[in-house]
Amino acid sequence: MTLIRAILMLSLVAPATLPAAERDYRIDPVHTRVAFSVGHLGLSRAIGTFSGPRGWLNFDPDDFSTARGEIEVDLTTLDLGDEDWNRRMARSDSFDSERHPIARWSVRRVEPTGEHSFNAEGVLALRGGEYPLTLAVTFNGVRRHPLTFRRTAGFSARATLSRAALGMDKWKTMVGDAVELQVEVEARRGKRRADGGFDEDPADRGENEHAMAQ
Repeated sequence: MTLIRAILMLSLVAPATLPAAERDYRIDPVHTRVAFSVGHLGLSRAIGTFSGPRGWLNFDPDDFSTARGEIEVDLTTLDLGDEDWNRRMARSDSFDSERHPIARWSVRRVEPTGEHSFNAEGVLALRGGEYPLTLAVTFNGVRRHPLTFRRTAGFSARATLSRAALGMDKWKTMVGDAVELQVEVEARRGKRRADGGFDEDPADRGENEHAMAQ
């Protein structure tokens, strides 16, 4: 075998550069939840949740430094366990969800903090303003869903916010300022279109067909 032929064969077997492993994922609104808790009268912590978040993620599970994404939360889904309290928190001095029903958090920068964790620095659009918000995120893994056979990723995120910094400083003697935020996310692999919609990932389709045949 000549040297030139050997080089040509090696170039076919072992490409010099490998394609990026970044993939698009669509947030599953059924299995994604946003929850928060805040002190009430110094006696307990009131707990509220928002359901049906939507959005997208793009990341390489082996390198989160380039991860990007966006999540939208419908503030009208607020559930504090009481309808009167829900309506009270929808007013302009609280979430102001009658005028601004959607909250949006967008990732701007990611700093890995461990093998499966990172800080995601982003901007929170809420109540007509924009505020910096960093989430401490744990990557729970990505695996094939046993029912849909789709690649599904999971994350858990935490943060502490100030009510006053968000312009929600009423009832200071009754409601605490520090708000503990918890976000649980599941997202399915897909192909994000330019218009923001999602299609099935062709690579995932082939893997699905192989898995179902087994």
